[in-house]
Amino acid sequence: MITITALWLPILLSAVIVFIMSSIIHMVLGYHKSDFTSLPSEEKVSEALREFNIPAGEYVIPKPHGSGDVKSPEYQEKLKKGPVAFMTFMPNGQSSMTGSLIQWFMYSIVVGIFVAYVTGRIYGPDANYLDVFRFSGTTAFLGYSLALVQNSIWYHRKWSTTFKNLVDGLIYALLTAGTFGWLWP
Repeated sequence: MITITALWLPILLSAVIVFIMSSIIHMVLGYHKSDFTSLPSEEKVSEALREFNIPAGEYVIPKPHGSGDVKSPEYQEKLKKGPVAFMTFMPNGQSSMTGSLIQWFMYSIVVGIFVAYVTGRIYGPDANYLDVFRFSGTTAFLGYSLALVQNSIWYHRKWSTTFKNLVDGLIYALLTAGTFGWLWP
């Protein structure tokens, strides 16, 4: 058994490597450019929404006010008439990527901590590289990927976007696994 503190180097280094790779994926490779499409009549829709001064948050339309509303003829008519949407409104103005990048790096550290905890409970010092790689990679994949599938199931996010995110998660998991296998005590 290996303690988390004994694995601080692979935790931090894997987070740095994942951070760099995610930057390459999103800024250089460009396969995420099709994740979002423009809204038809974007300016008209924006103008129509602007008057409501909607605060940042997550919204759904139509919004049922209880489980009984879902079956009501009024709610069913709203669904038929449309639009039906899940929306995230962000604060107005130019947003800074700094906060999101810091959170992403911290998240990568958290994934690394879980990888260290789980893999460290299974293998002791001098464990075989491939054993550590396989187990830490599987754990990292769980941390980076599987929860994203819920967005397509429940919120109708494009499956192609979810699939690309799963591929990203696999890449991050393989890099994490390689780092842990390489630096395993």
